[in-house]
Amino acid sequence: MTVSAASDVYPRARRNDYSAEVWKARVDLAACYQLFEQKGWTDGINTHLSARVPGADGHFFLKPDRLLFSRVTASSLVELDKDGQRVDPDDDPVNPAGSIIHGAVLEGREDVNCVLHHHTDAGIAVSSLKVGLLPMSQHALQFHNRIGYHEYEGIALDDAEKEGLKRDLGPHNAMMLRNHGVLVAGSSVGTAFAICDNLEVACRSQLLAMQTGAEIHLPTEEVQEFTAQQYAGFPSSRNDTMEWTALLDWLDDLGVEYAV
Repeated sequence: MTVSAASDVYPRARRNDYSAEVWKARVDLAACYQLFEQKGWTDGINTHLSARVPGADGHFFLKPDRLLFSRVTASSLVELDKDGQRVDPDDDPVNPAGSIIHGAVLEGREDVNCVLHHHTDAGIAVSSLKVGLLPMSQHALQFHNRIGYHEYEGIALDDAEKEGLKRDLGPHNAMMLRNHGVLVAGSSVGTAFAICDNLEVACRSQLLAMQTGAEIHLPTEEVQEFTAQQYAGFPSSRNDTMEWTALLDWLDDLGVEYAV
C-alpha cells in the first residue's frame, strides 16, 4: 500500500517551536503560493495570499513583500496581528495593500480562514467588464448570485477602504475587485484554492466565448440557481482533504520545496 506524499508534509519542519496547528497553516499557505506559481497566477512580487493563524486572535500570515511566489516556504511567512503589524518586527515587511485587503476580510468574516487575491489577465478583464461574470458555464454557475463587486478606489493603502471591502464581499466567498482583479475567501486553504481555480476557469471561458462575437447561450434562471445550490452542497472534505492532498502530491512530484 502506497502512502500519499502529502501525508508527511506537515512534520517537515526546519524549526520546531510551532504548534502542529500553526505549522500546518504555514505549510498549507506556502503550498498555495507554490500552486499559484505552477498555475501562472502570479504578478511578480505583487498580489498576496493569507491564512489565519490558529489560536491567535485576528492574526494572519502573508509572504514577505520581497519574495516571488516561487521562493515562499512555510518558515518564511510573516505573522501579522489584527492591525496588520508584524508580530516580530525583525521579520521582512509585507505588502501594505495586502495587509489592508486581507486584514479587512479576516476581520469581517469569522468563518473565513484563507483569503486569496490575484491579478490574472482573465480576472482583471472580467472585473473590468460592466456585465461582470456571466452565468454561462458550469464553473461560473458556482457564483450565481454569490459573488460581490467592489469599486476601484486606487491602490488599497488606506484603512478607510476596509469597510467597503467587508460590505461588498458580504456573505460571499468570491469578489471582483473592479479594474483590479479577484478575491476569494474560504474556510480553509484547500477550499479557497478550489474556489479560486473555478473562478479563473470561469473568467477565461467567458472571455473566449465573448471573443467569438457570437451570442452566448445561458442556462435558465432555474438551472442557474439549482447548480449554485449543488456546488454549495458538496462536502467540504472534497476540497479540504481529497483535492488538497492530490495537489500537495503534485508539488512533491515536482520537487517543490514548500514545507520547510
